[in-house]
Amino acid sequence: MWIPTEHEKYGVVLASFRGTVQHGLPLEIGDTVQLLEKCEGWYRGFVHKNPNAKGIFPCTYVHLKNAHIKNKGQFETVIPTEDSVITEMTSTLRDWGAMWKRLYVKNEGDLFHRLWHVMNEILDLRRQVLVGHLTNDRMKDVKQHITARLDWGNEQLSLDLVPRREFSMVDPDEISVTELFKLMEHRHRKKETPVPASTHHLFVHMKSLMSSNLGEELEVFFHIYDGRENRPLSERFFVRLNKNGVPKSPEKTERQCTLFVDLGSSDLRKDVYIVVHIMRIGRMGAGEKKNLCSTQYRRPFGCAVVSIADLLTADSKDDHLLKVYACTTESEWYQIHENIIRKVNSRYNLSGSNTGLAVSLQLLHGDIEQLRREYMVLFTRGVSITKKLGFSDIIMPGEMRNDLYVTLEKGEFEKGGKSVARNVEITVYVLDIEGQVMKSYVAAGSGEPGGDEYHSFVLYHNNSPRWAEQIKLPIPVDMFRGAHVRFEFRHCSTKDKGEKKLFGYSFVHLMQEDGRTLPDGTHELIIHKCEENANLQDSSRYLKLPFSKANLPGNNQAVKGTKESFWITSFLCSTKLTQNGDMLDLLKWRAHPERINDSLSKLKEIDGSEIVKFLQDTLDTLFGILDESSQRYGLKVFDCLVHIINLLQDSKFQHFKPVMDTYIESHFAGALSYRDLIKVLKWYVDRIIDAEHQDHIQQVLKATEYIFKYIIQSRRLFALATGGQSEEEFRCCVHELFMSIRFFLSQENKITSPVTQTQAVFLRTFPAVYGELLKIFTVREVAGFVRETLGSLPATAHAECPLEAVKLHCIAETVESQLYTNPESRCILLPVVLRLLQAHMQEQRDLVMCVRILTSMLSLIRKEDSVTTEPVVSEEVDLIVDSLLVVLMRTILEITNRPQPAGTNMRLQFQDITGEFVACLLALLRQMSDKHYQQLLQAFTSKDDLRDFLLQIFTVFRILIRPEMFPKDWTVMRLVTNNVIITTVLYLSDALRKNFLNEKFDYKVWDSYFYLSVIFINQPCLQLESFSPSKRKRVLEKYGDMRVMMGCEIFSMWQNLGEHKLNFIPAMIGPFLEVTLVPQPDLRNVMIPIFHDMMDWEQRRSGNFKQVEAKLIDKLDSLMSEGKGDETYRELFNSILLKKIERETWRESGISLIATVTRLMERLLDYRDCMKLGEVDGKKIGCTVSLLNFYKTELNKEEMYIRYIHKLYELHLKAQNYTEASYTLLLYDELLEWSDRPLREFLNYPMQSEWQRKEYLHLTIVQNFDRGKCWENGIILCRELADQYESYYDYRNLSKMRMMEASLYDKIMDQQRLEPEFFRVGFYGKKFPFFLRNKEFVCRGHDYERLEAFQQRMLNEFPHAIAMQHVNQPDQTIYQAEAQYLQIYAVSPIPESQDVLQRDGVPDNIKSFYKVNHIWRFRYDRPFHKGTKDKENEFKSLWVERTTLTLVQSLPGISRWFEVEKRELVEVSPLENAIEVIENKNLQLRTLIAQCQSRQMQNINPLTMCLNGVIDAAVNGGLARYQEAFFVKDYVVNHPEDGEKIGRLRELMFEQAHILEYGLAVHEKFVPQDMRPLHKKLVDQFHVMKSSLGIQEFPAYVRASPVHFTNGSPRSSCRNSVPNIISPDGARVVARRSPLTYPAVNRYSSSSLSSQASNEVSNITGQSESSDEVFNMQPSPSTSSLSSNHSASPNVTSSAPSSARGSPQLQDKHKHSRENSCLSSRERPVSAIYPNPLDPAQRATPHQIGDTTLPRSDPNLSAPEKVRDTFSSRSLDSVKEVNNTQFSDTVGKLLCPPVPPRPPYSGSSAKTLRSHSPLPTSRSPQKSSLPPFTPSPTECQSAGLVSNSPVLSGSYSSGISSMSRCSVSEASGTEATTGDHPAHQGPTMPNSVSSGSDELIRRENKTPPPYSVYERSNPRRPVPLPHSLSIPPSLDPPALPPKPHQLRTSSMKLVPASDPRRADGVPHVPRPRPLPRKVSQL
Repeated sequence: MWIPTEHEKYGVVLASFRGTVQHGLPLEIGDTVQLLEKCEGWYRGFVHKNPNAKGIFPCTYVHLKNAHIKNKGQFETVIPTEDSVITEMTSTLRDWGAMWKRLYVKNEGDLFHRLWHVMNEILDLRRQVLVGHLTNDRMKDVKQHITARLDWGNEQLSLDLVPRREFSMVDPDEISVTELFKLMEHRHRKKETPVPASTHHLFVHMKSLMSSNLGEELEVFFHIYDGRENRPLSERFFVRLNKNGVPKSPEKTERQCTLFVDLGSSDLRKDVYIVVHIMRIGRMGAGEKKNLCSTQYRRPFGCAVVSIADLLTADSKDDHLLKVYACTTESEWYQIHENIIRKVNSRYNLSGSNTGLAVSLQLLHGDIEQLRREYMVLFTRGVSITKKLGFSDIIMPGEMRNDLYVTLEKGEFEKGGKSVARNVEITVYVLDIEGQVMKSYVAAGSGEPGGDEYHSFVLYHNNSPRWAEQIKLPIPVDMFRGAHVRFEFRHCSTKDKGEKKLFGYSFVHLMQEDGRTLPDGTHELIIHKCEENANLQDSSRYLKLPFSKANLPGNNQAVKGTKESFWITSFLCSTKLTQNGDMLDLLKWRAHPERINDSLSKLKEIDGSEIVKFLQDTLDTLFGILDESSQRYGLKVFDCLVHIINLLQDSKFQHFKPVMDTYIESHFAGALSYRDLIKVLKWYVDRIIDAEHQDHIQQVLKATEYIFKYIIQSRRLFALATGGQSEEEFRCCVHELFMSIRFFLSQENKITSPVTQTQAVFLRTFPAVYGELLKIFTVREVAGFVRETLGSLPATAHAECPLEAVKLHCIAETVESQLYTNPESRCILLPVVLRLLQAHMQEQRDLVMCVRILTSMLSLIRKEDSVTTEPVVSEEVDLIVDSLLVVLMRTILEITNRPQPAGTNMRLQFQDITGEFVACLLALLRQMSDKHYQQLLQAFTSKDDLRDFLLQIFTVFRILIRPEMFPKDWTVMRLVTNNVIITTVLYLSDALRKNFLNEKFDYKVWDSYFYLSVIFINQPCLQLESFSPSKRKRVLEKYGDMRVMMGCEIFSMWQNLGEHKLNFIPAMIGPFLEVTLVPQPDLRNVMIPIFHDMMDWEQRRSGNFKQVEAKLIDKLDSLMSEGKGDETYRELFNSILLKKIERETWRESGISLIATVTRLMERLLDYRDCMKLGEVDGKKIGCTVSLLNFYKTELNKEEMYIRYIHKLYELHLKAQNYTEASYTLLLYDELLEWSDRPLREFLNYPMQSEWQRKEYLHLTIVQNFDRGKCWENGIILCRELADQYESYYDYRNLSKMRMMEASLYDKIMDQQRLEPEFFRVGFYGKKFPFFLRNKEFVCRGHDYERLEAFQQRMLNEFPHAIAMQHVNQPDQTIYQAEAQYLQIYAVSPIPESQDVLQRDGVPDNIKSFYKVNHIWRFRYDRPFHKGTKDKENEFKSLWVERTTLTLVQSLPGISRWFEVEKRELVEVSPLENAIEVIENKNLQLRTLIAQCQSRQMQNINPLTMCLNGVIDAAVNGGLARYQEAFFVKDYVVNHPEDGEKIGRLRELMFEQAHILEYGLAVHEKFVPQDMRPLHKKLVDQFHVMKSSLGIQEFPAYVRASPVHFTNGSPRSSCRNSVPNIISPDGARVVARRSPLTYPAVNRYSSSSLSSQASNEVSNITGQSESSDEVFNMQPSPSTSSLSSNHSASPNVTSSAPSSARGSPQLQDKHKHSRENSCLSSRERPVSAIYPNPLDPAQRATPHQIGDTTLPRSDPNLSAPEKVRDTFSSRSLDSVKEVNNTQFSDTVGKLLCPPVPPRPPYSGSSAKTLRSHSPLPTSRSPQKSSLPPFTPSPTECQSAGLVSNSPVLSGSYSSGISSMSRCSVSEASGTEATTGDHPAHQGPTMPNSVSSGSDELIRRENKTPPPYSVYERSNPRRPVPLPHSLSIPPSLDPPALPPKPHQLRTSSMKLVPASDPRRADGVPHVPRPRPLPRKVSQL
């Protein structure tokens, strides 16, 4: 049975548990778990990181820990009872762990590794704490380390700042807000500005001396030297080196290392140096032989110098190699370091090129105790301390020091009867009072222990040696008296014996008889001559002699006149001995009572350091004198006491204050002194007002604190001694003293008056007295003193008065004093404090001090106190609220709205006081209870006052919520702020409801309330979703979700508004919408219904809710683009509001609004998701287009529409889609007119006129068309601009524009353009964005992009998509799948600008543009067999399924892809297929013949290959296959309706033979000699072919209309085809639209679809001049429904390859493919592998499309070739016939045979599989009017798309007009026949797709796209044609493009009713109305 756990509440997982049992909870090692129930060895509970998942786990897997429980019960919180630092460490490390892994993923390696080290460090420290073996001090250190590292990591990871007190986290609820703010700020400051250390220390470690000429022991001396004052700053550090140059005692580190201590900040400057002197110990001369002398001397070796400033910049732990210099002359040794510093090069040189001193130098900062902690190893290992000469900047009381420093300066010696100067050595001894040598008291420096004697170094042959050697004599104080120092002088011989001979001595006494020590300074000592050492053993003999020349009596001239002298400098650094006689006189006052007056007067002149040395003795002396002669010396003693007290205020001696405090507490014995002290103090205070000089009085008042300390202590001693006598008298004295003080304080004086300054001095010291008074008086009495004293101050309010600031400072000290903390005294002092504070804050003066006072006051009030325990606290809060709440809020408003000062420091101070004032306000509000709020609100007498208060407090709250109010990592502070705000708002909302509703309604207050609420909910610090789980849990446990609370409050207040809601519609729609977008389900559920309410009230007011809709839509865009909202919100918004409006009368319009908004959200969400991706891709552009269209068509939001136009424009530029960018910008351009209306500044456009903006747009668009090689479009805009310039007579710009236009024409003719591929893409499945879901698009590929590359790009853009491996339309399961499916295959464009394409003589550069620009329709063909397949002749059953896709806009346009609007499917019968094959082959032949005749071909190979392909195929049956299939009796009987088509096929066969005959004649004319045999073979085979067709002579109808090739060329014949093929409108269309796209490069596609569909993937394109269409196939080794020998790829064209889309500048490497292009598909390489840009000669044959794209079987193939063809991209183009053996035609006939024109072909029996339109109407020959223009980008019509002309087959017609009419693929329907062939007119055949008249209608109705680039209509120059090919008179010739302005007018006509793309003439369904043609206000 499961039992709830009592004490087992918290555990840590010891081992991972998989949780495989039923209800098992998986556990990971280290997880913490909360235990709920227990049962037989199992626990039930949850893991803290996921509290929602509860389950069971074995008890053994968990280690239990002690914990205490809060809120016991269902919602209990368990907190482990462990050190709070441990708890924090654990939770922090868990948070860091997750973030640390993310750092690795983000590739932030540096931080990753540093954090790893810190985490490990923390874990180690955690172990130490947990073990619990640390001492208290060590534990403190460890915790400090831990918290420092935690703070570092939190800062690095941008986590929150943790408020701490003594290393433990602080609960913000348990301290006042002001304290919390202080803690946060302290931690923030600590992080920002480390306090610079005032004390510094230099660590020196002597490593070694490197030199080539060593061999003797060395002594190295370091000291710090002041180069500015030329004196040493420190004593010397002394290291002995052995003969190898390394320290003698390596094991004793203290002898190699030292710390030069107590350097001040002023010592770290450039001219302070570390000076190193090196002495060698050995022979006199460095090069002497060893056996000369055994005596060792100290001799100079070298010197090194380094500046301390160098250490500040160098790496602290660098080793330094110092250069060692030697003297040039030995006598200069004493100042070698100065010469090196001054760089006097002549006096020193390097002691050797490789001599260097290796030392480690490091500067350390902080006091010595801090260093002991931080560098523990250093001190434990041993380091000698080298002291400063003299005391440090700060003297510490306990410091014991008694060091005498003697410097051996110089000597003057006589020769002593020798011919050369002496080698003098000095030996120094210290002797005590008895004349005994003191042991170990002579030290060369720190580092080595002291010795009994010291030997100076020896200078060679020098009678005036200068040593400048410093020695230290650390003699104890008690041995100083009577001691002396003796200096013995010896001459060191360099002869064999090397003995040292004594020749004199000097001595000096250390202390004078009066007790003063040897004064500091230089002393000239007398040298006493002597011979024997024995003379000096008895010191008493010479001590009576004079020792210094300065002390000699005047009569001793003999000694004074001697030349020999010895100079020393002494310096005493002692805390016990003095050299000052006045000091000694004062201390020995009893011995000389007559000198007391004099000594007291001289005390002020004595150096402070002397006084503090003898502080206690001095004080004892003063009070002793006072006790004995108070009447006589009272005033002087008082003045001396004041002097000493004020001396301790000096920073140098401030540390002696505790010494004085200790003296007062423990040693002071003046029990009667208080009377004299009070009397003198009162005397001084009474004299203040009358005194002229206030300086001395001010000094007295400065010492008030300590004077009171002496008074109070003295009184306590007296009371103790007498049992409390004279109490009343004492109280009276004190009262009288305070009366005097009050009187002097109450004087009003001028600001500059000295009395005012004296008042200020007293106020500064006054608060320090409170504590002393409390020792004798009660709290209330002292509070009374203070209140009356402060109350007596004059009420001057001069802002400049210095007294005002001091007053405030005094108040601050009072509030912070011990006195104020007592509630009894608080209630007495509070009114005085508040009065003063209020006055200052109202005038905004001294705010820094005001806030300090407020902070202190509020810190004392505890929340828990204010409930019941202390009614006093409640009264205090009342008082503060009454006095300060309003003023406090006004102050916050003032300082936050005031411009911030420029200086950084001032600005920081400003931020500080703002934060502190805010903390005070929050603390005050947090203390307020219901009662306080009621009293506050009742205190407002009028509604206006209450209104002003509410407006003020709401404004202040809005300021508090600002992100910049606190640093970004102060989340704790922000949460406290928000908690206080929401509590206060809940109180105040009642006041709002009671006082400002119904007839008293006040819009401003309510608006302010709602505005505050909205900002509150939207704060970043409340968005819990962005927090880590642990942080979110902590916040929810402590505060709950404050957003939901505020949301409920908003809803409740909104419901109370009633009809006043109308005041907030539509103003509050945006803010409320922002609230609902917060991802908190409860909040959304509460807030979304408000929109229903708004709709309802708006409906009541105005009958609709247009305002609501408009506002919703406007705000949605901006909010969602900021990243707010999600799919869940969209669904919730939709469902909640739909449910709400179910019963409303206006339900229909409501549903419409909700649907619109929901659809907008879908698009905005898609847009946002797409924009998150990195580089620009189709998805982003498509999404932007979708949104742009939505704003235009559905919402009619012009401004948003224009904004998205520019966003789309930027995307295109980024992706380098310059053409699309131009079309996009044209959308905006079209909204503007050429007017002078001023336009406001918008986006990046300045304020300018509409004309200027349109001009700028035109120029930008032209520039982009130029970059996109779309020059034809640019030309039209140039013309339009030129017209404008012309109309304004701006000839300068007109000239430029004409030149630009000309340059564009040049580029068309000179530059190469690539033709893009087009791909159809289907997006299926629910996982696609809304704008793509279950739709199909046609996409314009990039340059050189083929199918595989495009497919790969799409899969990269949609990485989760699955590529479908077939081309069939998917079924519903795919549509509804929760996945992404992509279906991609290539399609062929169907160009519409047929007049240009079919016009002869138009260069290919121009034609190529029209083939791939302004394309509305695309085609895809799939061959299949219907019925039984005849293996002998498969052409009998080969059908083609042709799919035509019509887009909503033409390509190119504002996007690279557009949606397919209409899909049509037809089936082409085998007979029609055969007609198309032969028709196209005939067309190709005509083209090549014409090119050859007009000499356009560089070589004749293409024609040769084409002729060969047709004629030679006859060996495989040739055209006989078609004859077998369609001319047999069975077929004719079974298909009676095909009679006409059979006839047509027969005519085409004859025509082909006729063309071949003519072609052979031309071929013979141009064929080179080496190809003659081939030509002969072709002629022979042609005869065979003719005979197989049964042609002896061409039929009559062929002969009747011979083809006349003008100039021997069939070129001009194309002119006949133009009007027939293209509607009369065709000419107009092209005239209107200038050309648009890339120079042609061969296009081929290869597919990656499955084998089954490999034939269908890549569309057979036949509509361009397309030998590249012929090759536009991909190999597929798969089998399809066709037989293996005909499994051609869908791109197979049945026409011969007439011309590739190759440029005229093709390189040689393409020759192969050019030559291949005329081979049959079996002879050609696979085109997917070998692209085949063909010879330019092949490109000039205009013809129409369609037919060529059919994969057709050709009978003229041999069997092996058929097999090979399975793997090739096949062009069944080899229609060949066996030549008739008879060659009956004459040679002349052969050379120029008449080529018969094809009779017009009037119909198609193609069956309609699926047609989207009814039967077409007949074709009208009239020229249609200009099509209308619309700027709408959402219209399905797209500019530049020319109308659906009859299909243009792969190669352009070489001129046989009727030849291209049978385009079954386009099913062009009836042809208006020409007058030349009346016999062939026939009835109109029904056409499944569209008829010719439909083509006409389509051209008439096609609305151009949003750019009206092509609306130009000037008639073209008529071109003469031969009679037989003349154009019927009813048709106009093609027109030249007109000038732009003529078109712009036409562009604004209304859109006609019928759909330009519909196959039927039925009017189309009206589209959403585009934007009105008003010029944009933008």
